[in-house]
Amino acid sequence: MATQLKRNSKYSEAEWTARQELAACYRIFAMMGWDEMIFNHITVKLEDQEGAFLINPYGMHFSEVTASSLIKIDIDGNKLDEDNPWHVNKAGFVQHSLFHRVLPDAHAIIHTHTTATMAVCGLEGGLQPTNFYACNFMGQLAYHDFEGVTVREEEGARLVEHLGDKRILMLRNHGPVVMGKSLTDAFIKYWALQRACEIQLATMSMGKPILVDEEVIKVHQRDLYMAAIPGQSGKAEFDAMVRKVDKIDTSWRD
Repeated sequence: MATQLKRNSKYSEAEWTARQELAACYRIFAMMGWDEMIFNHITVKLEDQEGAFLINPYGMHFSEVTASSLIKIDIDGNKLDEDNPWHVNKAGFVQHSLFHRVLPDAHAIIHTHTTATMAVCGLEGGLQPTNFYACNFMGQLAYHDFEGVTVREEEGARLVEHLGDKRILMLRNHGPVVMGKSLTDAFIKYWALQRACEIQLATMSMGKPILVDEEVIKVHQRDLYMAAIPGQSGKAEFDAMVRKVDKIDTSWRD
């Protein structure tokens, strides 16, 4: 990420870094139009504090989020920094807490309601190999049938079962849950998924799509990661978007 401001002494260095990175991510989503009123969440695990996570304040638009306004919560969504005046949407954290709890590698989780991703989640057959980005995800996505608002704990077992060994769960008629080993990893997965869905919608609106052959998909996925920087999934792309956000507003750093 771009050069950070002096650390807020209230937080550990690790927490302040995580806060700034997450605040930047919220601003990127707002800039890209991936926000949904005051709803949806991007959460990250605090590596230096067992069982602690960061989440957006309920009632604050993504474009307003700052590093210090993010709320620190426990695995059940309870506030750990009581001096923060904002509320937590505990109902919205249900699925996040589930996956953070059972998946050690789910460091960051993104769930949003963009038109393109929700539309594909509501389409029979879901994401199809109609374009470059969609080919990234063939065989990499899990699906879960809609059961209403995800606030009931008893749905959790089915969510985990349907996710299996995948790290992107397409909630049918709802939207995607994207998990990453880091925030930048989750971000780049989400960006590519968003593009895949947008292009699929455009392609299907014009007629019958040309589907990529399964053998070509295997070659594509084999070669896809050759261009990636080892151990830095999404970092270069994320940093570039942070620079764009900074041209609009740098208040997210505070």
